[in-house]
Amino acid sequence: MAKKKALVTGILGQDGAYLTKLLVERGYEVYGAARRSASWNSWRLRDVDVERHVKFEYFDLLEYENMRRLIDRLRPDEVYNLAAQSFVGSSFEQPLYTADADAMGVLRLLEVCRGVDKAIRFYQASSSEMYGGVSPVALNETTPFHPRSPYAVAKAFGHHATVNYRESYGMHACAGILFNHESPLRGREFVTRKITATLAEMKAGAPTTLRLGNLDAKRDWGFAGDYVEAIHMMVCAETADDYVIATGQTRSVREFVLAAAAALGFELDWSGSGVDEKARDRRTGKVLVEISPEFFRPAEVHTLLGDSSKARRELGWSPKVDFDGLVTMMARADYDRVKAGQQLM
Repeated sequence: MAKKKALVTGILGQDGAYLTKLLVERGYEVYGAARRSASWNSWRLRDVDVERHVKFEYFDLLEYENMRRLIDRLRPDEVYNLAAQSFVGSSFEQPLYTADADAMGVLRLLEVCRGVDKAIRFYQASSSEMYGGVSPVALNETTPFHPRSPYAVAKAFGHHATVNYRESYGMHACAGILFNHESPLRGREFVTRKITATLAEMKAGAPTTLRLGNLDAKRDWGFAGDYVEAIHMMVCAETADDYVIATGQTRSVREFVLAAAAALGFELDWSGSGVDEKARDRRTGKVLVEISPEFFRPAEVHTLLGDSSKARRELGWSPKVDFDGLVTMMARADYDRVKAGQQLM
């Protein structure tokens, strides 16, 4: 029997690497799409030992004809759209590009799939940022969106476009509303990896300080390796639908710092308040953490908590790695890289 073909856009990212590993292990022929202008740094794929299994293709969410030619040539069974301008902070600086890539890019890709072959199974990477922290209770598939960044606005458009193509054209188009999911493959632009990488460098003696914004922002953090399993379950389900993927627990940025510090043998003493708050190493007195106003967002989302009961009930999915296990995994991986003389990406 011929192998299934999967096209993974944004394959050079964290989720692309873990999803590719899963697909390869399940016998897929995997095509990886990324922009020609991207750095093509495939360190994540190498880290999970799947780079040699990927057939790379140039791809751009802004170019309809590029998408159409690629999909028509490959005729994939499944398309996983993980590509996006994915940095919330950057979306305030680049709102038009973010909208073109994260909103119109999804619509272009859906329209290409509809035109080439409506039987293609389509996955859209939606985001918990679409909710905007509007509720003190756990957020599920029926909770209204209240996006509070250009990134979230664009993701909400892409999400609704996916639903519309499913309902209007009968396509197997599904969207995963994934809450924050992290791993040792996260980029340093994200606060979680910034924390573990900087603390690991300080543990190894680097003369640096971890500078952060809102320590009290709370997120529902899970392990990306667990979350891509849910993505594949959605695409393989008999009926397409949308699912929240989350752990159902929130932890603050401060708690993430404390857990990462503990994993690396630091004990923190906190002092001050607001932008003057600092954390020192109890043993040496060195300032390890300080607050910088530049890292506060124009519209802050204070709390995000997900309710994944639908995915647990209908897909049989559940997370395997807990918060402490996740943070420890990330911190130790970064410290091992530093000790091995690797540059932390």
